[in-house]
Amino acid sequence: QLQLAESGGGLVQSGESLTLSCIASGSTLDVYAVGWFRQAPGKEREEVSCINNPHLGNIYYADSVKGRFNISRDNAKHTVYLQMSGLKSGDTATYYCAAGGLHHCRQQGFSQEPWYWGKGTQVTVSS
Repeated sequence: QLQLAESGGGLVQSGESLTLSCIASGSTLDVYAVGWFRQAPGKEREEVSCINNPHLGNIYYADSVKGRFNISRDNAKHTVYLQMSGLKSGDTATYYCAAGGLHHCRQQGFSQEPWYWGKGTQVTVSS
């Protein structure tokens, strides 16, 4: 069974950058679409970004992060990254890595609920 572990969260100032990592274990990562979600206190979970395998080419970004966040994956390292720049206080949340079916990352994000989830990493942006 696939297991996911996020890292890289922390406290940053508004406008700064941060890169989150998600390391997979228990199974090969290249048979899954992967993505990032976030949830702030008192708010609903929001899908941030997802990516299929490179040869499938599909990448999704929420409008709230387009142009500021970049998702990438390194299957050889079993790792998914979320590079975040121009961080704002509204980006403060717990960020979760998720994985689902290989074709499940579509133009509007995951077409189905991801199958596997990490435990999350906290990102706090101070203004």
